[in-house]
Amino acid sequence: MKHGKYVVSLITVLALAFMFIGCAKPPEAEKSAAKAALDAAVTAGADKYATADFEAAKKVWEGAEAKMTEKAYKEAKQGYESAKAAFEKAAGAADGGKKAVADEVNATVAGLEEAWKNLEEAAKKVEKRMKDRKELWDADAKAFADGLQATKDLTAADPAGAKTKVAELKTIIDKWDAAVKELAAVPEKPEPAKTTKAKKK
Repeated sequence: MKHGKYVVSLITVLALAFMFIGCAKPPEAEKSAAKAALDAAVTAGADKYATADFEAAKKVWEGAEAKMTEKAYKEAKQGYESAKAAFEKAAGAADGGKKAVADEVNATVAGLEEAWKNLEEAAKKVEKRMKDRKELWDADAKAFADGLQATKDLTAADPAGAKTKVAELKTIIDKWDAAVKELAAVPEKPEPAKTTKAKKK
C-alpha cells in the first residue's frame, strides 16, 4: 500500500513538473522593456559618453538573448530585467560623460585659438618668405576659422563630434607651425652689393 502511495505521489510531482515546463513562456514583456531601455541609452549617447556602463549592459543583454535561444526562460527573464537596469544606469551616466567631453573640448578650443594667434604673429615675421605659400596659408586660415566656429556650435549638441573637429584644427596648426619654423630658420639672403667700376681714362 505504501508503495502505491509513493508511485502516485511521484506521478503527481512529475505531472506538475511537466505542466510547469510546458506552460513556461518566453519573457517577451521583459525583453521589450530591456530593448526600450537599450534604445533610450543610445538616444542619450551612452554608447559615446558612458562607454564602460553601456558595454557592460550590452553583455548582460547578450547573455539574456543566449538564454532565450536555449529556452531557459527563467534565466532569460532575469537577464532582461538586469539588462534593463544596466541600460538605465548607462543612460543616466551619459549626461555626466557628455558634460566632461564638452568641458574638455571647450578647454582645447581656447588653447587652439591662442596657438593660432601666436602662429599668425610668427607668420608675419616671415611674410616675405611665404610669398609662394600665401594662397595655401589663406585657404587654411579660412578653413581654421570656419572649423573653429563649427566646433563651438557643435560642442553643446554633440561633444564627441566636436572632439573630432578639434583634431582636424590641431592638424592645420601643426602643419603651419612646422612650416613657419622652417622658414624662420633659413637665414635671409643678403642684398647683392652694388659694385661700380671706375672708368679708366
